[in-house]
Amino acid sequence: MAQQHWFMWGIDIFSALFLVLFWVLLIAVVYMYIADKIQTKQAIRHNYPVVGRFRYLFEKQGEFFRQYFFSHDREELPFNRAERSWVYRAAKNVDRTIAFGSTQALDKPGTVMFMNSAFPISDHDKHKTVAVTIGPDCKHPYITDKICHISAMSFGALSRPAVTALSHGAAQAGCWLNTGEGGLSPYHLKGHCDLVFQIGTAKYGVRDDQGHLDPQKLADIAAHPEVKMFEIKLSQGAKPGKGGILPSVKVTEEIAAIRGIPVGQDSISPNGHLELNCVADIIDMINQVRDTTGKPTGIKAVLGDIAWVNELCDEIERRGVESAPDFFTLDSSDGGTGAAPQALMDNVGLPLKQSLPLLVDLLNERGLKQRIKIIATGKLVMPSYVAWALATGADFIASARGNMFALGCIQSLQCNKDTCPTGITTHNTRLQQGLDPKDKSTRVANYNHFLHYDLTMIAHSCGVTDPRHLTRHHARIVQTTGVAVTLDKHYRHMQ
Repeated sequence: MAQQHWFMWGIDIFSALFLVLFWVLLIAVVYMYIADKIQTKQAIRHNYPVVGRFRYLFEKQGEFFRQYFFSHDREELPFNRAERSWVYRAAKNVDRTIAFGSTQALDKPGTVMFMNSAFPISDHDKHKTVAVTIGPDCKHPYITDKICHISAMSFGALSRPAVTALSHGAAQAGCWLNTGEGGLSPYHLKGHCDLVFQIGTAKYGVRDDQGHLDPQKLADIAAHPEVKMFEIKLSQGAKPGKGGILPSVKVTEEIAAIRGIPVGQDSISPNGHLELNCVADIIDMINQVRDTTGKPTGIKAVLGDIAWVNELCDEIERRGVESAPDFFTLDSSDGGTGAAPQALMDNVGLPLKQSLPLLVDLLNERGLKQRIKIIATGKLVMPSYVAWALATGADFIASARGNMFALGCIQSLQCNKDTCPTGITTHNTRLQQGLDPKDKSTRVANYNHFLHYDLTMIAHSCGVTDPRHLTRHHARIVQTTGVAVTLDKHYRHMQ
């Protein structure tokens, strides 16, 4: 009897809940019907009340369904599933091998293939990694044997735990972390890693009241032993001709204090430095920063019109090679950002595959390649991409989104909305709770370790002891005819 009583009681409760749910749904449908018919902003909803709402729901969820259900491993943009999967496995330090065969189309124009040697270098032999000095004539030159580094990501665009994890991860990996244009935060300093301080067009952290460089603030930043170099950002690959964009929802009190801007207002950087009107001004600013800080100073830009680089070389010849930037960070038009106008992201600037050989060849022709180190950045998340950049002539690479994947980024494309589900690009403390800096810093370190490890494996396969010894003769690129030619022949044809 007792069981029957509880069963009947459960049926009554269930029936009551069903009736409540039915009436709630009915009221909601009636409300949506009336609201849709009254409004005139969306014709679909007005003409097809209630049902028309599904169109906007499916449109919003389209990215999700394409990413997980409809796209093949090599189809997605900006990064496909095969690329993301390799980064995730490297970051977690799990098996990075694949089976049965490559899913990459090896006859697709633009595909790069490295030429294995009949006499590969033994992986068991110990080979000393080549160290490179940046700014050898500076008071405090920077020396590193690491090839892969963490590209510019500011506190503001990224959350507190994300920047903290990157700082500790960079320290464990022995690579540098670029602060991005948002200034130097306590979280960049937490891991005591090597830092590159970026000076954006708004000069956050080193600006005076008029928006110009403040020498004392520069000196204060340089006093931090972690800050090894300074990078003057002229333009960014994802938005050339446009300054940084940090939506107001992300401008918290802490971020506003670090940047020196009002709380809760959009942080829009100028689209260029106020002081720069010609290449002579660029050289002046480089030397002002270098003289004030005593540390290597370079520039960052995405190439479009290359004539200005020629003029820059002319100005260096007039003043002397010591006036040259210590490095040139070359960004790609398919680089990443937290927020950018689609017109700029889609259609302005040259991708790295075209701009890197142009810059390398130009600096070689002008005798400046040894003086100005080239840091390539823009979608270089895989060992093969890094090997291509080195073979083409880069000295270093820097990756932002590769390290974001290592942090747990799922490419939800919500960086500009403060709703990042992984807590990386949001200041919503609830969403940040799942991002443990200790765990994620280990993953960042793992990713950078295996990026170097597999890069060295490619170099050994090509018969050279160090990835920096890769040249354009070590790789071929597939032409429209389906035939692959060496990189030197391909780029000679491009010119």
